[in-house]
Amino acid sequence: MTSANLQSVLGHSHATSGALAWSAAAAALPFTVLTYPAVESGSIRAVDLVMGTFLTAGAALLPDADHPNGTISHVLGPVSHYACKGISKISGGHRHATHSFAFVAAITYGTWAGEHWLGRYFTLALVFFLLALAIKALNFAPSGDGPKSWVTVVILAVCGTFVIDHWISDKPLWLPFSVGLGALAHLIGDCLTDRGCRLLWPLQIRTRVPIIDRTGNKVETLVLVPIFALGTLALLWYTITHQP
Repeated sequence: MTSANLQSVLGHSHATSGALAWSAAAAALPFTVLTYPAVESGSIRAVDLVMGTFLTAGAALLPDADHPNGTISHVLGPVSHYACKGISKISGGHRHATHSFAFVAAITYGTWAGEHWLGRYFTLALVFFLLALAIKALNFAPSGDGPKSWVTVVILAVCGTFVIDHWISDKPLWLPFSVGLGALAHLIGDCLTDRGCRLLWPLQIRTRVPIIDRTGNKVETLVLVPIFALGTLALLWYTITHQP
């Protein structure tokens, strides 16, 4: 394992932390926060809670678009790989522009703007991509970066998008929050490593609380990830069963 890998939280850890963040937010925050800036009252549907869990898990991989060898780079084969290489050059390399509050704000607003200006096609395209990321990170497809892996990811993501198409609205009010929350969960995870993140990019200040000395170890894969997954299921069950 390379030093770069040692300093990065694994994709499945990011994905499960994003899912946990979504389920916790849905359980603890008012509905108006999840759908800001829309003025809404009431509660979120159970089906939206489930969709949001998977999409936030996928969104938790988005900051690594600057990593040519990360999970996101291999999700759609050569297309995603070369896209990540380009983003890495433009953003200044791994853990620079895309690992900042500015990036979180940009993709949150971009999601809202895309929904409102481009409509359902944008929403479904984003759903496909986020599902693909979640499928790859949560190991629902073969490992590796070969065609067997990314073709499987594409097929499963297409099938999932067709299913979600029957349930999701043209402008899901909670989707911008989901995307931003997933990216924020990623930054928090990376800030727990020695390298940290430039949260205030373009400033050079790095934020780090190095309590993770080595990632990919048994504690992370056999303890933390299962706890995140069980916590997500428990919070979803609580939220769904306690809705008015």
